[in-house]
Amino acid sequence: MDPEILRSSFAVVERRAEFAVKYFYSHLFRHRPDLRALFPLDLPQDMERQRDRLFAALAHVTERLEDPGLPDYLRELGRDHRKYLAEPEHYAAVGASLIAAFAAVAGSAWNAEVEKAWCEAYEAISDLMLQGAWEAQHRGEPPWWDAEVTARTRHGDDLVVLTLRPRRPLPYSPGQYVGVNVPHLPGVWRPYSLANAPRPDHTVDLHVSRVEDGVLSTALVRQTREGDILRLSAPGGELTLRSSVERPVTLIAAGTGWALVKALLEQLDASHEARLFLVARDIEHLYGREAVERLRHRLPRLAVTFITPAPGRPRTQATERLLTALGNRAGWARHDVYLAGPPELVEEVCEILPALGTPLERIFHDVPGPAGQPRPLGAAEWLLGRPRPSWHNPSGRTART
Repeated sequence: MDPEILRSSFAVVERRAEFAVKYFYSHLFRHRPDLRALFPLDLPQDMERQRDRLFAALAHVTERLEDPGLPDYLRELGRDHRKYLAEPEHYAAVGASLIAAFAAVAGSAWNAEVEKAWCEAYEAISDLMLQGAWEAQHRGEPPWWDAEVTARTRHGDDLVVLTLRPRRPLPYSPGQYVGVNVPHLPGVWRPYSLANAPRPDHTVDLHVSRVEDGVLSTALVRQTREGDILRLSAPGGELTLRSSVERPVTLIAAGTGWALVKALLEQLDASHEARLFLVARDIEHLYGREAVERLRHRLPRLAVTFITPAPGRPRTQATERLLTALGNRAGWARHDVYLAGPPELVEEVCEILPALGTPLERIFHDVPGPAGQPRPLGAAEWLLGRPRPSWHNPSGRTART
């Protein structure tokens, strides 16, 4: 396959993304109506969301065709897609419909050479994903873990902390996430960070913020009760602790990005020097204070700064206050820095850290996708990008459900 052919033809298709996605689904469901249940597109915003995810994912892959890490990445995607009960014939059907959609919208940019390149590329991609799925199955890994809700704690009307006990141990590292599903919403999976380091009783915490028009987040926040069974996908994500005990760390969390950072903090021991900046858009959403106090008691070298806007000031002042607070701290050349929050905040912080003295190789965060896009882990993404945390700001977020 020719990477330049793939990139140039994809650039043409991307300009007509909305029509391409509609054609893709129409073609797929016409030829494979049995796959309709795998793609929850019941609301108008679902089509827009899937369009954005699909093309963000395709862009991610086409931009990294020569990346030596791409095969491992695709094998992980295949492992993850076992939760959709994806079979080899499903990959073939999706590939046929995807190429048909590209041919329909590319116009004169589509020819036999371009089609050959895309057929070869999709075959290579699907082979790697199927290999990852087979390897996971061979290891005895289930498509998902059933987990019982053993406790739930509400924080206001739109956020809940759920404690779950998987029926079989869930192996993961602090900083990773899982896809979450409720059985009465088949095909609807959304990613949430695991909010604790592994425990002896194997329970895990999820911080769930309800999103306007979010079917799954609404079900988790307002309908889920103790004793209910949820499904958890295989853990993923690479924002895990890389720092040695000798190197101090700075952790910056915004909104429900606190879940991921809390898990990293629980991994530290009392000898570790650390500082935490916990950011919320108003005082009501600063829900992590009790957990922070418990961590302070266990980690005597942990310095904590809470940041919210001043009373009556716009929520955006939280970011301004954070940047000011960071600038007032010293020792950045010694610290590893971990960020969990909305892409805009991550980008702003990443811009100032080098000027403060932090080497680029010591700044760790989930790789943001296109501005405003959700974590690409919906049921229609056969090629995915990495997840990222979000603010707890229900009125301001519509992407993640």
